[in-house]
Amino acid sequence: MGFRRSFAVMALGLMAFSVYGQVPQVPEQVEKYQWLEDVWGKKSIDWVKAHNQRSEKELKGDSRFKEFEKIATRILESPDRLPIPDFENGKVFNTWQDSKHVRGILRVTTQKDYLSANPHWKTVLDIDALAKKDKRNWLMDRNVAQFPGDKRILVGLTDGGEDAVTMREFDLAKGKFVKNGFNLPRAKQGVAWVDDNELLVATDWGKGTMTYSGYAFVVKSVKRGQPLSSAKEIFRGKKEDTLVYPGSMDDGAGHKLNTISRALDFFNTETFIVSGHKPRHLGVPKKCNPIDLVDGQFVFYIDEDWTPTGSKHKFVKGSVLSVGFSALKRDPEHLKPTIIFQPTGSEFFQAVQATKHTLLLTTMLNVNGQAYVCKMGSNGTWKKTKLPVPANAAVDILSANRSDDKFFLSIRGFLLPSSIFLGDGSTAKLTKVKSRKSQFNASDLVNEQYWAVSKDGTKVPYFIVHKKGNTLDGNNPTHMTAYGGFSAPSTPYYDPIMGKLWLEKGGVFVLANIRGGSEFGPAWHDAGLKTHRQRIYDDFAAVANDLFTRKITSPEKLGISGGSNGGLLMGVQMTQHPEMYKAISIEIPLLDMLRFEKIAAGSSWTGEYGTVANPEERKFLAYISPYNRLDANVTYPEPLIFTTTKDDRVGPVHARKFAARMEEFGKPFFYYEILEGGHSSGADLKQKATTDAVLYNYFTKKLVDGK
Repeated sequence: MGFRRSFAVMALGLMAFSVYGQVPQVPEQVEKYQWLEDVWGKKSIDWVKAHNQRSEKELKGDSRFKEFEKIATRILESPDRLPIPDFENGKVFNTWQDSKHVRGILRVTTQKDYLSANPHWKTVLDIDALAKKDKRNWLMDRNVAQFPGDKRILVGLTDGGEDAVTMREFDLAKGKFVKNGFNLPRAKQGVAWVDDNELLVATDWGKGTMTYSGYAFVVKSVKRGQPLSSAKEIFRGKKEDTLVYPGSMDDGAGHKLNTISRALDFFNTETFIVSGHKPRHLGVPKKCNPIDLVDGQFVFYIDEDWTPTGSKHKFVKGSVLSVGFSALKRDPEHLKPTIIFQPTGSEFFQAVQATKHTLLLTTMLNVNGQAYVCKMGSNGTWKKTKLPVPANAAVDILSANRSDDKFFLSIRGFLLPSSIFLGDGSTAKLTKVKSRKSQFNASDLVNEQYWAVSKDGTKVPYFIVHKKGNTLDGNNPTHMTAYGGFSAPSTPYYDPIMGKLWLEKGGVFVLANIRGGSEFGPAWHDAGLKTHRQRIYDDFAAVANDLFTRKITSPEKLGISGGSNGGLLMGVQMTQHPEMYKAISIEIPLLDMLRFEKIAAGSSWTGEYGTVANPEERKFLAYISPYNRLDANVTYPEPLIFTTTKDDRVGPVHARKFAARMEEFGKPFFYYEILEGGHSSGADLKQKATTDAVLYNYFTKKLVDGK
C-alpha cells in the first residue's frame, strides 16, 4: 500500500565475451563535455535552452502536434479515469490530479461510497494550495508517506518530482499538519514508525553520513518533540553501501516489527530486526526482500538459492517463504521457513500483500497475470486458492485492508481498459467494481504473442498489437519498446494515448520481454548482469529481426523507445545497429557508461552494470557505452533525446553529453529537456501530455511521413 511503504530503492544461454571489438580510448579524468555535468550551471542551462528552442520549433510547431497534445491532455485529465484506491482500516484514500488540481489532492471516502458510481470524496490535503502557500513546486510522493494505524501520516513532499523529499507529519482526521509535529528537511531519506511518538530515520545527518550514491547510511531514533540533533544513533552502514533504510510491518493480529536493511549494492542486502533499539541480524540470504506480516507469519522473498543455517533443505530462488513471528524474534539467525510459493518452468513470482488473515499473491505465467489467495492451515502449510482473473491480462495488487480480508486488484491488457476488482480473501471471490471506458477504438485491433530466437539460441517472447488483417509487406509503421534490467518485468498495459495517437491510425505496437527483467524469474534477470549484458541487447535486436522476417515492418518503418535503463538500451541499439531503425526515442537515459558511477545516483547501480574499477568490467562498459561509441564516420537515425533537469536519480547529464557529441560529429538529432518531472515524463498531467504529443509527432514524422 502506498502509505505503508518505508523506502523505495531507486528495479539463459551461454555467451563468451573474450573479445569486445575496438575499445574507444577515453581520458580517465576530464573529457570534452564534462562541463555539462554542472546541472544548474549557467553555461549548461544556456546550452539546454538553445537546443530546446531548435527542437521544439520542429516537434511542436505544426497543427498535428497541437491536435496530439489536445487529445493527450483530454485523456489524462478525463474525469472518468479510475480513482486508484488505497485501503486503510475500512476507509479508501486516493490521490488525484486534474485541470483544477494540477499538483494533486489527497482525498478520502468510505469503502461503501467508493463502490458507488459517483463517490463523494472529501479532500484531506490540497497540494496545489500548499505549494502556493509555501511558494514551492510541491508534489506528493506517496511512496514515502507512512501510516501509524489510521491516525497520522508523514507526507513526503518533492519539489518538481525529485527523489529527495521533505517530510511533514499530517493529521488525517483534522486535515491539518500536526503543530510541532515531526518535520524532516529535504533529503533522499527513509522513515519508519516505531509507535505514535517515535520514528526510525535514515537521512542526511551531516558530513560523512551519505553514501557515494547519495543515500543515507545512518539510522537514528527520533522522539516526538526532540530536535534532530538529539537523535540517538542505532545503526551505521558504510559510505560504500548503496543505502541503509528502516522499515516497519504490522498485521491484523497485533504483531509489529521494525527492520533495518543495509543494501550492499542494488541486489544484495543485509537485514536486521530491531528490538529495543538493538539491531539483530536476520539469517536470510543477501538477495532477499522482507515483505510483510500476516497472521503471525513473517513473509519474505528470496532471489537466490538458499539453505538456512543448520538446515539441509535448499529453497530455490524465486520462492516466497514464511516463518513464525515468535520464532523469528526468539532466534533470528536460525530460521525454519515454510514455502508459500516456488517457481515452475513457466510461472514466476510478481508481488504479495497481506490482508488481516490472508496473503494475496500475483504471478506471471508466460508473462500473463495470475492471482491467488494464500492462507496457512492448521497443519502449518500454506494453501493457495486461484482467483478467476481474465486470460491474457496483467494483474496488479492495488491495496489490501488490514482490518478485514478485502483487497483491490487492477486487471488490464493492451486492448482491455483497466478494471478494478474488489476481492475477499476469506471467500476467494472477485467482483468487478469499476472499469474505465474504452479510450480508443479497439474493435479492429488484435493482440498476439510471438517468440524470437536470440543470438545464443534463447527464445524471447514479445507482444504485438496491430490492425486485423494487416498486410505483411514490411510497410507497417511500428513502435517497439522494452526495458531489460533491474529485474523489472514488462507486462501488458492499457495506454489510451498510444491507442488514440498510434494504434487507431494504423500503427503497430511491440513490447519485447527481453532478458534483464523478471518475466521468467531471477535467472532471466541474472543472465544479463554486468559483462553478460550484451545478451539483453542481442535479445532486442532479435525481436526486431523477427519483425522483419515476418514482414510486419522494416528498418525504414521501425521506431524504438525506452526510458532510464531502457534509454541505455536505445543508445546501445543506435550505436550497435544504426541500420535497423528509422526513429529512436532515448528517454531519461544512461549513456556515458564510463562515468555513470560519478553522475547522480549512478554508483548505486554497479550491481547491475559493473564498475570501471574492475578492468574486465570497464572494458565491457567501454564496449557498450553509447556516448563513447558514437562515431563520426557512421550514419545514425535522427534520435529524439529527452530528459528532465530535476532528475536527481539518473540526471540530465547523460542526455546532454550524448547530444553534444552528436552535434560535434555533425549528426542530426532532436533534444528536449523539461525542467520538472524528476525521473519521469513530467510533474503534472499537462506536462506528461505534452511529452507524449512530442513523442508521437516525432514517430509520425519519421515512420508515417518518412521524413
